[in-house]
Parts: sequence; C-alpha cells; structure tokens
Amino acid sequence: MFIDTHCHLTDKQFADDIELTFDYSQQVGVDKFITSGFDLPSSQKAVEFATKHNNVYATIGIYPEFADKADLQGLSSLKELAQNAKVVGIGEIGLQFTEGAPEKEVQIKAFERQIELACALKKPIVIHSRDAMGATIEVLEKNKDKLVYGGTMHCFSGSTESAMRIIKLGLYISVGGVSTFKNAISLKETLSHIPLDKMILETDCPYLTPHPYRGKRNSPAYIPTIAENLAKIKGVTVDEVAKVTYANSKKLFRLEG
Repeated sequence: MFIDTHCHLTDKQFADDIELTFDYSQQVGVDKFITSGFDLPSSQKAVEFATKHNNVYATIGIYPEFADKADLQGLSSLKELAQNAKVVGIGEIGLQFTEGAPEKEVQIKAFERQIELACALKKPIVIHSRDAMGATIEVLEKNKDKLVYGGTMHCFSGSTESAMRIIKLGLYISVGGVSTFKNAISLKETLSHIPLDKMILETDCPYLTPHPYRGKRNSPAYIPTIAENLAKIKGVTVDEVAKVTYANSKKLFRLEG
C-alpha cells in the first residue's frame, strides 16, 4: 500500500472526474492521500475535500507566490483552518526566486512566520523551493529550533549536499515524478545516497507526471510507478519501498490507521 503525501485533488483539472480518479487510485494500492493548499482559498478547499473522505488529509499554507497574504490576518485564517482534525501539516510553504516572484525578503518573512505557526500548532511543514535551495536551507537552519515536529522537502530535486543538510535537520525528502525523468541523472544519483527511511512519496498531481506517462495529467494512481523507479535506484524491492515510505509518511503526518 502507498500514501500520496502531496497532491492537489481540488485542482480544476480534476473537476469532472475527481471521484473516478480517487477510486481508481485506491484500486492500484494508494490508500491514503494528503491534498495540499497553496493559498487560503485552496487550503479551504483541501480541508473541505478531506473532511468528506475518510482516507484523505490536508495540508494548508501560503505559497511563495502569495507571500504578501501571510500577514496577521492570513496567519489567523490558517490557524483557524488548522483546528480541523483532518489538517496534518502546514504547507506548501517556502521560497521561489523565479522571475516575477515577490521580493525575497517578503518571501522569507512569510516562510518564517508559517514555520513558527506550524511549531505552535505542533504540525510538520511541507516545503516548496524553486531556484532557491540554498536560501531555503539557510532559513530552515536558522529556525531549526522550530522544526521539532518535522517536515519534508516537497518535490526535491537538489544536490546530495543539500539533501544531507535537510536530513540533518530531521526532515524528510519527498520523491515524485521528476525522479523518473530520463534526464534526471543527477537527481537519481542523489537519491541513491539518501537513506530510504528518510524518504516519502508524492505525485504533486495534476502536475509533474512521471515517465512514461509524461504529457498526460498526473494522478495519485502513478505513485506505484514512482515507487518502482525508486526501487531500481535504491536496489531494493518495490515492496520494501512501499513498506518504508508508508511508515515514514504515517510517522511524519501522524496519520491514523
């Protein structure tokens, strides 16, 4: 059995067939799902969807692109949403230093505020980092005393050195569809050095569809494909990947059952 620790089940791409997608994913062995918010409206939708499905949980947070919304009012709204029992983490949160993104200082402040909120709520964090891995790790190291409830680096694609710094902080590495890409040679090399007991699986669906399904909409049903690829990288069985990542996910997000 598998857990998709990061998906976007309320995305508009699933508007017409989410229940079919959800049911099929369970048929192929994915029995728990964590649907993620990236701003206040999507976080609200994630919580609502999770509340309606026994084996779905939610993470809530404000993505770097909307960093200006992580003000006192925004944090208050997140705190209120987090009272729902199906909320298992704060995220996705982090940094993105791409062209057109909010100023770095604004992003860092929003990131740190949400790390502090997660600590106060006794929940793990789900970290987004794009073109900002060094700065992201620096913020995490600066705030390591607030990481006592753990977290994971979502959609990790960094170096071995970055991975080891993240693991040293007590965080997990999330492995997704990018790890299956034919040109992901350096990432596969990095994953070969990361202990399996520090990894969890995700799809980030409907985005980042794994090989050989690229070009199609991603789905939690592709978690077994990601697991098969990771098993080859690690030189272990798919059953071992399933067993260890399932246990890791349940431990990190304190999932029932």
